[in-house]
Amino acid sequence: MKLKFFATYRQITGCKEIDIAAPPDVRALLDVLVSRYGAPIRKKLFTESGELSHDAILLVNGRHITHLSGVNTPLSEEDTVSLFPMVAGG
Repeated sequence: MKLKFFATYRQITGCKEIDIAAPPDVRALLDVLVSRYGAPIRKKLFTESGELSHDAILLVNGRHITHLSGVNTPLSEEDTVSLFPMVAGG
């Protein structure tokens, strides 16, 4: 599975993308990311109560997980997951 990082997530991870074995679902992928990158990524991905932050945008094959099954969205080896922070512009 390909995992792409953008903006602040790229700064935290130090890379644009990685290839990893596909976890069963997005929730498990988030656990892998926290395990690999620690507190800096946990602070960006989750609220203080442990819910997925609204500032974290996760796309699976170009579709936002809120339009799929949320953190229960299944993943496969053929998927591409993109991780973006919420941004504002003008």
